[in-house]
Amino acid sequence: MAEFSDQELLERFRDPDNHNRHYAFNLLVKKYQQKVYGHVRRMVIDHDDANDLVQNTFIKVWQHLDGFREDSQLYTWIYRIATNECLGFLKQKRKRFFLPIGDVEGELSQKLVQDRPMDVNKLELKLQQAILSLPEKQRTVFNLRYYDNMKYEEMSEVLGTSVGALKASYHHAVAKVEKIIRGD
Repeated sequence: MAEFSDQELLERFRDPDNHNRHYAFNLLVKKYQQKVYGHVRRMVIDHDDANDLVQNTFIKVWQHLDGFREDSQLYTWIYRIATNECLGFLKQKRKRFFLPIGDVEGELSQKLVQDRPMDVNKLELKLQQAILSLPEKQRTVFNLRYYDNMKYEEMSEVLGTSVGALKASYHHAVAKVEKIIRGD
């Protein structure tokens, strides 16, 4: 089955024939589900939480896709929804347990160690823990750039931040991660 462009998916989704609408949405989910899951999992670490947040993301995409104005690319719009879902989830988690940000990151780091697959080497684990030690915004920017290879202009659409600020955040994040990995 050939992969449809975002434009073709949007056209099919907006077709008044309800069957096309559901079919187009299913294709959209198949196209982006793995990427969104990877992004969300890196932010919240826990597999079950990530699955729930990915599901919430696509529910919101379904609810608001008719209103998508195409000011940005479809995938950056979806990433923005996913990122906001994650940030809201982490904020609620801190509130629910009255935890400062460091405690939530510590909990996520513990979860990372407990849930790591057998094939993850020590350097990769150290990298993941270093990333978790970053402030939330730097961690998000680092993940989008390092793992998703997202351009700064696209990150700007996802995060609603200037390209210059994103470059600075990424630079600071890389410096902190390198320092942690080196053990300075």
